[in-house]
Amino acid sequence: MKVLIVGGAGYLGGALTDILLKTDYDIRVYDGLLFEEAYLKEVPFVYGDIRNKEKLKKQLEWADAVVWLAALVGDGACALNPEITTEINQDMVGWLSENFDGRIIFMSTCSVYGARDGELTEESPTNPLSVYAVTKLAAEAYLKDKNAMIFRLGTLFGLGDTYSRIRLDLVVNTMTVRGVTEGKLRVFGGEQYRPLLHVKDAARVIADNLETSHTGIFNVHKENIRILDLARAVEKHVPGVELDIVDTTFEDSRNYKASSAKAIKAFGFSPQYGAEDGIEEVKKLIEAGRIKDYNNPRYSNQGYLTMFNTHKLVDETK
Repeated sequence: MKVLIVGGAGYLGGALTDILLKTDYDIRVYDGLLFEEAYLKEVPFVYGDIRNKEKLKKQLEWADAVVWLAALVGDGACALNPEITTEINQDMVGWLSENFDGRIIFMSTCSVYGARDGELTEESPTNPLSVYAVTKLAAEAYLKDKNAMIFRLGTLFGLGDTYSRIRLDLVVNTMTVRGVTEGKLRVFGGEQYRPLLHVKDAARVIADNLETSHTGIFNVHKENIRILDLARAVEKHVPGVELDIVDTTFEDSRNYKASSAKAIKAFGFSPQYGAEDGIEEVKKLIEAGRIKDYNNPRYSNQGYLTMFNTHKLVDETK
C-alpha cells in the first residue's frame, strides 16, 4: 500500500513515520515545514503547502491511503488568524474529500466536546469553544460518507521521535518542564479534566488502521486526568516541586472526560503509555540538557507563529 502522510514532518508525523518505516508500506511525506527548516529523515519527501492543490493532487494520485495530519493546532495558534485557520483546517479537508477516493485517516480532537459532564462518547453533543475545535468539527462532516476514520485525539504528550520538534505547549510536557526548571507549579483551580494520549499511541492507532474496514468517528485516549492530579504526578517524579494552587479558575473553560469504549470494542484499542511515562521522558530530556532553550517560541505553536506575526501562514502555493 502507498501511504501519503500529509503534514508528516510534525510532532505526530515523526512518531508515525518511525512505525511505518518498519512495515512494508510505501510511504511518502508531504509537508510545508512550517516549524522546521529541513526534513532529515530517510523518508521520501515532497515539500509543499497543502493549499497548493495542483501539487498536492499529484501526490494524491500516487497514494492508496492518506493520513491527514496537516493542520494549525491549538486554540491560541488558531485564534491568531481565524480565516487562514478555516482555510487550512476545514476547507482543505473539503477539497480532499472531493479529490481522493482512497482510504483517509483524519485527526480531529476531543476539544470538539468543549465543557461537558460525564464521560463523553462519539454520540455526545459537541460544544466547540475555539476556532480550532470549530474547524475540526466542520472538517469531520466532509468525511462522513468517505472510506475514512476520524480520530478525536486526547491531548497529546511525550516524545515522538528523535527528529521532529517536541511540543512544549501541551499540558503534560509544559508542566513537566516548569517543574524541572522552575521548581514550582501554579495551578488555577485544577478541577478541569483532560483526556490524554501519548503521541506514540496516537501514531500506533493510525498505523494499525490503515487497512481496516472501520469508518467513522472514534475517541482515542489513555486516561482522563484532572489538571491538579497531573501537577501532583509531576511533583511525584520531580522531587522538591512546590505546588501553588490558586482558587481562581483559569480562563480556559474546557472541561471534559472522554470514553474510548467504541475504539476498544471495534479494534482492540490499547494505548501503552500513561501521563507518568511522558513526565519521565520529558524530565530526562530536560535534565540531560538536550534542549538548549526550552523557552524558545519554536516549541510552542502559538508562540512561534506570534513571533513571525503569522507571515509564515501566507499562502505559498506558487
